[in-house]
Amino acid sequence: MTSLGEAARAVLLTPDPHDKRRAARAFARAWRRGELDHRCDAPMPDRPAWPAKPELLPPARMPRRRKGGSERGRIAMLHALAHIEFVAIDLAVDLVGRFGDEFPRAFVDDWIRVAADEAMHFALLDRRLRALGSHYGAMPAHAGLWEAAEATADDALARLAIVPMVLEARGLDVTPATIARLSEAGDAASARILTRIYDDEIRHVTAGTRWFGWLCDERGFHAVETWQKLVKERFRGALKAPFNDSARLNAGLTQEYYAVIAS
Repeated sequence: MTSLGEAARAVLLTPDPHDKRRAARAFARAWRRGELDHRCDAPMPDRPAWPAKPELLPPARMPRRRKGGSERGRIAMLHALAHIEFVAIDLAVDLVGRFGDEFPRAFVDDWIRVAADEAMHFALLDRRLRALGSHYGAMPAHAGLWEAAEATADDALARLAIVPMVLEARGLDVTPATIARLSEAGDAASARILTRIYDDEIRHVTAGTRWFGWLCDERGFHAVETWQKLVKERFRGALKAPFNDSARLNAGLTQEYYAVIAS
């Protein structure tokens, strides 16, 4: 029987975006059907395989996007979101393949579902880009999104603290305003896609917070204090207000985690 680690590695080493999203969905189906053994015995690559396009640029070199309602600005925003969701496929799969042995099967259930969600989100955004006359890869993209994975490759607790509980939680903060701007611009189709993504991301942050707490209990750590320490040590950016406190609370990420250390 193929191991969970071998199957995860195969997804990570798939470069074509559409092949990768299909591989992620197939990965999830194989796990649900009992076709993968719960063994993470294959080494995860330091960096996943990605396509030649989009060109990846450092944050400082990324073109600035206008916040207006022009179609060009909306296409640029949707392209940036598509790239986030594309990388998020690999982030979820790497979490399973790298750390799945440290957790019960329910952890794998949760994060394989996240990987399938991210694949679906990417497909929705790329389809919308094509409807607007563009496609994923037509513009440059942010090169720094995998840095969080590299900075936390040694520790599942750090990975959970940074990726779902900082990066995905930030999506909860900013997405409602983006949905409102799209609606005001008359782009109901894009607004519906982001609403679907937003609802799913609450569940993703919930999974991150829950499994972070579980692993803290296993190691005898205080969850809030440990999270704050890891964010200070492992996250290069700053936690910036405003926060969507209600959505974060729904995900179990209470203010006691982030309010004290936010800039």
